[in-house]
Amino acid sequence: MFGKGSRKLETIIGDGTRVVGQVSVKGTIRIDGIVEGDLHADWVVVGETGKVVGNIRSRGVVVGGSIEGNIEATETVELTGKASMTGEIRAPKLVVSEGAVFDGRSRMKGEAEPSEAQDGKVRTLIPAKGATGTN
Repeated sequence: MFGKGSRKLETIIGDGTRVVGQVSVKGTIRIDGIVEGDLHADWVVVGETGKVVGNIRSRGVVVGGSIEGNIEATETVELTGKASMTGEIRAPKLVVSEGAVFDGRSRMKGEAEPSEAQDGKVRTLIPAKGATGTN
């Protein structure tokens, strides 16, 4: 589930537990309770009863519960069938299962945007009929 060089589950925030503030964990964290604040860990698993209100930075994230914030992952993000995500996801790999709710936008990390797109201009890739393609 966690790929090469992963560690065992090392930190658990149980159902009924609420943590407020920035959380930093070396290794893997499973959240079945509520975390209000930014979260930094090697791997993050948000269980079906779990909720994170804040931003997550990690190698990988598996969401079964709810996230209100942004996710930045260096490897993968997976939204399972009962996941609810509001915010931006930046990761090279994104899996969204049927039934997951994702309200936001996703970007492939390292994706370069053309300067025209940053300025809000549209660039035509296919010439219109009758255009010669020369200036």
